[in-house]
This record gives sequence, C-alpha cells and structure tokens, in this order.
Amino acid sequence: MKKNILFVTLLSLFSSCAELLNIAKQVDLQGLTSMPVTNAENVSGLKSSLDVGIEKAVGQLGIENGFLGDAAFKLLLPAEAQPIVDNIRLIPSGQELVEKAILSINRSAEDAVKEATPIFKMAIKEMTIADAAGILFGAENAATEYLRRTTYGALKSAFAPKVKTSLEKPLVANVSTLKTWNTLSSGYNKMAGSAVGAIAGLKTVNVDLENYVTEKALDALFVRVADEEKLIRQDPVARVNAILKRVFGQLDKK
Repeated sequence: MKKNILFVTLLSLFSSCAELLNIAKQVDLQGLTSMPVTNAENVSGLKSSLDVGIEKAVGQLGIENGFLGDAAFKLLLPAEAQPIVDNIRLIPSGQELVEKAILSINRSAEDAVKEATPIFKMAIKEMTIADAAGILFGAENAATEYLRRTTYGALKSAFAPKVKTSLEKPLVANVSTLKTWNTLSSGYNKMAGSAVGAIAGLKTVNVDLENYVTEKALDALFVRVADEEKLIRQDPVARVNAILKRVFGQLDKK
C-alpha cells in the first residue's frame, strides 16, 4: 500500500514538473517573439533578402532565353549601332548578321550572369547599412536600391571580366559573340569608309560591347532582385528563413 502511494505521489510530482517545464517553455518562446527586433537583426534580415533575391535573379536570367525570351530584358544592338540597322541593306547578308549578333549578345548575357551570385553575395556581405530601419520601412525596393547605390561600381568592375569571357565563348553556331559583332560592324564600317558611304554621309561605328553587355546584365539582375524584395515584403510565404520571418514580419504590423 505504501509503495503504491509513493508511486502515485512521484508520478504526480513528475507530471507537475513536466507541466511546469512546458509552461516555462511557452512563456520563454512568447517572450522571445515579443522582444523588439534589434538593429543588428534588421541588418541581417535585409542582407538575407538580397541574398535570396540574387539567387532567384540568377536562376531566372542565367538560363537559355533568360534574356532573349523576355521582352523586358532582351538585349538589342547598342544605340551607337543604330546607323548599322538604318543602313542594313547596304551590307551583304546584313539582316542575317544583325539577327545573329542579337542572338549572340543575349546568349553571352545569359552565360555571364551565372557567375554573378558570388560577386553579389560578397558585395552584400561587405555592405554597411547605416539606416536599417529606414530601409526596412522604406520603398518596396529600398534594400535593392541601397545595394545599387553603394556597390554598383565595385560590382561592375568584378562582373566585367565574366562578361568578357562570355563574349569570347563560341556560344552560337560555334562562333563567339565578339567575332559575330566584328563581322557585322567591320562590314558596315568598310561601307561607311568607301566613296559610296562618304556620299551617303555614313559614319563609322565604334561600340564598347563589353561595357554595354555588362551594364545591361547588371541592370536586369537588379530588377529581378527588386522583384524578389517586393515579394518578401508583401508575402510571408516568400520569407524562406527565420530571420526574414522575424524582420519582415514587422511590416505586417504596420
């Protein structure tokens, strides 16, 4: 009888302890979630949103037709090359060369952005955010614009060699973009420098293709990162980790 009483007493005691521990855990969790988000957490959350954004951006743009198949990002010939387009009838197989050049330029952009993730992530990691709360509660693309404003020059310098490599790759019909472009532009410039070209008032065309593709590719990446930032701000489902949930959850209470 005494053993039974002792057993019941111990069981009751352990049950009470378990309940107390459970209550304590719930109180602790509630306390943590109700604690104000720190500035350090806001900085971490903003950087995490940009990390997620660049991964998504590269995934969308760094595939076949990521540029060519999207009217918003498709690269045409640079503005400086407009005289070539305007006088294409003067170049043998000119229209075919233009179309091939456009295809090649877009393939180079698609190839180059595959290398953008580590470049962007390093810039994001090293970025100093002076006003995290101001950015968090700012415009829907405030973090992306802050990244652009503070790191664009460094990003361009780091990304340009990747673009150069892609321009030199034989990505279309085993011919590089640079070779295709040189064939097109030299054909036009030969015509422009001839007597016929002089009479027609044609001027030779010189284009920094590497700079053109670098800037266009970076602009597209920033647009895609901004799209993802907007989604994270508006849709809790897009907050794929704990810091995003905690930091951007503050926007749900506005």
